[in-house]
Amino acid sequence: MKKLTIVINGAGGVGKDTLCSLAAKHFKVMNISSITPIKEIAAQCGWNGAKDDRARKFLSDLKRLTVEYNDYPTTWALERYNSFLMSDCEIMFVHIREADEIRKFVRATKGNAKTLLVRAGARMTKEIYGNVSDDEVENYDYDYYFTNDKTLDIAETEFVGLLEQMR
Repeated sequence: MKKLTIVINGAGGVGKDTLCSLAAKHFKVMNISSITPIKEIAAQCGWNGAKDDRARKFLSDLKRLTVEYNDYPTTWALERYNSFLMSDCEIMFVHIREADEIRKFVRATKGNAKTLLVRAGARMTKEIYGNVSDDEVENYDYDYYFTNDKTLDIAETEFVGLLEQMR
């Protein structure tokens, strides 16, 4: 079975999770985010799950600190990647925001991970979140780009087509 690992990125609200859910209708999918273990730490520090600008900055800063300390987010994601390789899943989506972290993960997979930026198209204005994780998603030369500006049915067809092409 051909396995496909995709680092997926895009600004908040462009539909990354929706696209991953649509893909799961056609493929056996594993979907993880490098921020997940950071959210678990943040909850221990009193973060209540909010997605406001203050919380986004807190999570971004906390992730940066764990990267500097022991590279925890990449180590965590690679453990899941190795589980994916041993599983019957066909596609693994890895949500990573920061360009350096994307590069590090792709290198750690020996280049097996492909990168994808999801854009919203003209219907959505660029929002500034005030943290490097969210504000700099365009600062990477992705392998693939997907503009998510159509109806769900059309987006599903086009996204599944892109995934087939990537495999």
